[in-house]
Amino acid sequence: MTVIVASGGEKTVLAAQAATRTIPIVATIGSDPVEAGYVRSLNRPEGNLTAVSVFSVQLVAKRLELARELAPDAVAIGFLANPNNANYKMDKREIEEAARTLGQRVVILHAGTEDECDAAFADLAKHQVGALIVESDPFYNEITVRLVVLAARRSVPVVFARREFAVAGGLLSYGTSLTEAYRQLGIYTGRILQGSKPADLPILLPSHYELVLNLKTAKALGIAVPTAILVRADEVIE
Repeated sequence: MTVIVASGGEKTVLAAQAATRTIPIVATIGSDPVEAGYVRSLNRPEGNLTAVSVFSVQLVAKRLELARELAPDAVAIGFLANPNNANYKMDKREIEEAARTLGQRVVILHAGTEDECDAAFADLAKHQVGALIVESDPFYNEITVRLVVLAARRSVPVVFARREFAVAGGLLSYGTSLTEAYRQLGIYTGRILQGSKPADLPILLPSHYELVLNLKTAKALGIAVPTAILVRADEVIE
């Protein structure tokens, strides 16, 4: 039995599906796999693909709420987004809808390269951005330390999508556990190698979201973290 493991972003999944409609594919997916057109049903994926969803798109609105809690007086909240991300349009729609609901001004800052990230952070003051949300994106995961350093240099509170950012010195992260997602990916891959069909393996959805706070960074930024965030945090780094 042969199986393709497609992880590292939606482009990887699309490439795997374009390459074959017969070889089983096990993937990690950041968006709603039905809405994105990867499968017809969560419970019965059909076709040759099944997946572990990390629900990155669905958490955009929640990250906006957290940013508002951290910076309640912010004139604007920024959203750093990679236009090369396959989920970009969905992420943009989610942040704009959430902003309208909350009556919050949001500035979308585009960055698909390291130099563009530098430029986006340099423009924060110009746009009166009081807090920033970083899109869940494979490229941003690759430059974790650079983004954390840029946030510290500009003294801006940032909400990231993965625990790894908070561990590296980022202020706050909220999202699914990549470790757990990859563990489930391995389990599904093993089941297919043992003879299971992708169509018989339901799309796995997250059962838990991690809220990780770096209190040391909060103190460095002079931020009094709201009690509501402290009591909800799954992990506090001191």
